[in-house]
Amino acid sequence: MKLNLLKTKQELSFKNTVLGVQFLFVAFGATVLVPLLVGIDPSVALFTAGVGTLLFHLITKGIVPVFLGSSFAFIAPIVKSTELYGLPGTFGGVIAVGLVYGIMSGLVKAYGIKFIERLFPKVVIGPVIMTIGLSLAPTAVNMAKTDWILASIALVTAITVVVAGKGMIKLIPIFIGIIVGYVAGIFLGKVDFSAVSEASWIMVPSFTAPEFNWAAILFMVPVAVAPLIEHIGDVYAISNVADKNFIEKPGLNRTMLGDGLATSLAGALGSVPNTTYSEVTGAISLTKVTNPFILRIAAVTAIVFSLMGKISGFLKTIPQSVLGGIMLLLFGMIASIGIKTLADGKTNLAETRNQVIVAVILTVGIGGAIISYENFSMSGIGLASVVGVLLNLLLPGRKPESK
Repeated sequence: MKLNLLKTKQELSFKNTVLGVQFLFVAFGATVLVPLLVGIDPSVALFTAGVGTLLFHLITKGIVPVFLGSSFAFIAPIVKSTELYGLPGTFGGVIAVGLVYGIMSGLVKAYGIKFIERLFPKVVIGPVIMTIGLSLAPTAVNMAKTDWILASIALVTAITVVVAGKGMIKLIPIFIGIIVGYVAGIFLGKVDFSAVSEASWIMVPSFTAPEFNWAAILFMVPVAVAPLIEHIGDVYAISNVADKNFIEKPGLNRTMLGDGLATSLAGALGSVPNTTYSEVTGAISLTKVTNPFILRIAAVTAIVFSLMGKISGFLKTIPQSVLGGIMLLLFGMIASIGIKTLADGKTNLAETRNQVIVAVILTVGIGGAIISYENFSMSGIGLASVVGVLLNLLLPGRKPESK
């Protein structure tokens, strides 16, 4: 299989280059925010987002207009896993997560999408997504309270953009919120520029070699449940926007495999898992630009940015309170997506069975439940995901989901 990155001189025009850079900026804030929150060099995440996107396009025959960026679903698991097993062990777990995507890709090819939908219905996925957002709430508050003034400025800015923004502006609330908060921090004397002055103009990202630890792998793998379902939703969304059926061609199995290989590559280089970005899909819907080549320009731009040391230095100077202010909105929005997932699936919460599944997932995921045996342990979102799947399979009265 051969994919020409630079197809024609006409495609590599000034207009298309500008469009590609624009799509990167739509995803930029979220892509660099995740590594900043988990203590990873953001330039590594930019590099793996760019290379991962190109790999995805290679696997999917270059016909799906998608950009892969850092996944928010893995923030809490990475933080906890790093405490327990260190960053190298955590990255080994990230590689395993990508391999799970590959296994699911094979199952989709063999049994179709209905297999995944039966295993992970909305009544499971909804509360798991809610758990991801709610379990991160204390982190957001702790970072915001280091300077409530800056946090409030960033938060109010992001909310204003989400509620009142128009066009492309509405798609980049994180980016604008960080910029406004950062400028306010400069005026208030809260920004230390030493990281920028010390950084080289050109530098190789700080890659970290993974280590393979079964405990870390078993800790990380269950968290893949929610992003897998999110991936399916994103592929349906981009299919609707582009007016093409990417579920059939190149096939959901290929898009899932591309996402998984990109995630494994990220883990191998010491970065966070990748995911298809809904923000970019929104930008494509708004601009009506569906040419996949332009998304590859965005990917190449991300790689170029990752090699510019001053950009990495700048990102490290963003005050913690500014990031905290953005997270107050962002993590709450993730939880609300979980609620929306339940609503869209027409989940009947008057049924005791569904109440039990939702209740146990939330209490296990947020309450800090943990099971352990010798060197193995499972807790948080991963444990909640496994418990939710098992309850759905074992409790009587399971019904097909409403469409």
